[in-house]
Amino acid sequence: MKRRTFVGLLGSAAAAWPLIARAQQSSNKIPLVGVLWHAGSAEEEDVYLSVLVKAFNDLGYVEGKNIHLDHRFPAEKPERFRALAQELVDEKPDVIIAVSSLGMRELKRDTSTIPTVFVLGQDPVRDGWVESLGHPGGNATGLSLMTNDLSGKRLEILKEAVPNLSHVALLVDPTLPSKENTIKVHQMSAQALGLSLGPVEIDAADEVEPAFAKMVQDGVNGVVFSLFSQGGLLFSLRARIGAAALSYKLPAMTHIAEEVPYGLLFSYGQDFPDFFRRAVAYTDKILKGAKPADLPVEQPTKFKLVLNLKTANALGIGFPQSLILSADEMI
Repeated sequence: MKRRTFVGLLGSAAAAWPLIARAQQSSNKIPLVGVLWHAGSAEEEDVYLSVLVKAFNDLGYVEGKNIHLDHRFPAEKPERFRALAQELVDEKPDVIIAVSSLGMRELKRDTSTIPTVFVLGQDPVRDGWVESLGHPGGNATGLSLMTNDLSGKRLEILKEAVPNLSHVALLVDPTLPSKENTIKVHQMSAQALGLSLGPVEIDAADEVEPAFAKMVQDGVNGVVFSLFSQGGLLFSLRARIGAAALSYKLPAMTHIAEEVPYGLLFSYGQDFPDFFRRAVAYTDKILKGAKPADLPVEQPTKFKLVLNLKTANALGIGFPQSLILSADEMI
């Protein structure tokens, strides 16, 4: 081989080497997954954050080895959701997991390209996150809660547990965009059961105690949580609300089993830890090449009933045998 030819080939190889190295580095790149929560810290989110991390571990993901999880905590503040959503988008992660509706709305505004998995979607089609449940069609997919669809069943259980039930208060966040629809659906369900139902608005921690005092004055004898609030506010107030319900001896029901131990009478609804496990399964599929547009939005197929016997005893309520036999869990 002529020396000039050999030098030329060597030069070509040298020029190509950085490209090969960059390609190898790119193939070894650890995926980055952003998670936009709703509370203010990992400790406050631990009930679900630990489930999410374990779900990644169960699929073989190890932090720092083959995945990076970038957790952001907006503390239920709209302006923090806005800022943290933009920060996550600027990081250009491989996937973003949006836990709450407010977080998903902000992410939808900031990106139409980064794959996004929503965990607690109330009505993703109505909210414009996807084109349809079967064919999302964009950069987002995830899980739909069907919460309002179960309002009648929840009130039916509450009436069965509290036979003298007549006047129910629905706890709602006044800033919730779907507030009016949520109230309407619950009022229609209550009317079908011969109950009256009115909204009680709470959008700050210091409003919980006065709200319960007013309920008692107004003759309320049952309380229902509205699941949806801006950024998960009512969930973050679960300890205060449970303590107030016990203090004012008001039987209160919720959708979320993880709220029951704080003094609520029972829950009936979706398996929320399972929603986080399924969101991780979506994320895994996307990291392996699936497109959100092709992954149908999942709806719950299983609902669980959790009874709080300690709260029932404190309120002088005896659960009927039919509820005890159908309960998935008793605490």
